[in-house]
Amino acid sequence: MSVDAKICGVSTPEALAAAVAGGARWVGLVFFPRSPRAVTVEQAAALTSDLGPQTQKVALLVDADDALLERVAADLRPDLLQLHGSETAKRVAEIRGRWKIPVMKVVKVARAADLEPVAAFEPVADRLLFDAKPPASRADALPGGNALSFDWRLLTGRRWQRPWMLSGGLTLDNLREAVQITAAPAVDVSSGVEEAPGLKSPEKIRDFLALCRDL
Repeated sequence: MSVDAKICGVSTPEALAAAVAGGARWVGLVFFPRSPRAVTVEQAAALTSDLGPQTQKVALLVDADDALLERVAADLRPDLLQLHGSETAKRVAEIRGRWKIPVMKVVKVARAADLEPVAAFEPVADRLLFDAKPPASRADALPGGNALSFDWRLLTGRRWQRPWMLSGGLTLDNLREAVQITAAPAVDVSSGVEEAPGLKSPEKIRDFLALCRDL
């Protein structure tokens, strides 16, 4: 058995090459200025200009306005839009319908009640991603990529109508346990393959993807 993997927050040719060579199904480009992994639309388009069909481009957006969505859609041509903000089900449906690009809605989890919105998102999103909810006590917390996990047991035995992936504090050390507990068919990693915030390690990317193939 193996799990599909997304390497998120890719911003350098070295990180991209390691992700592609390691067999990542997706690479994520972050369009959120406060993130240390942020890139411009122009940078992302140049970085992925030679990306082959075996690896899909994911545009990570946080409550993006229509102008940014239009630029991303036209200049990057992503395979998937990752909506990582407070987008409502209505907004998700609007984005998906207007730009005709598959959408993955992020659900931020700290307790069981945080899973309740899934019922509204399943009819309008193509995929779901479960990530750790940033703690209210951390004023500097980002929407994602905070190297935080949540209680994976909240997903044990759950079944969803849409394909989904697990994110939040995943590393080479805890990946196997996370997949065993959640039965996640796909995982998303960012900080867990970095030397420092925003600085991806090609070696860590390769090792993480190798383990994904071995699960």
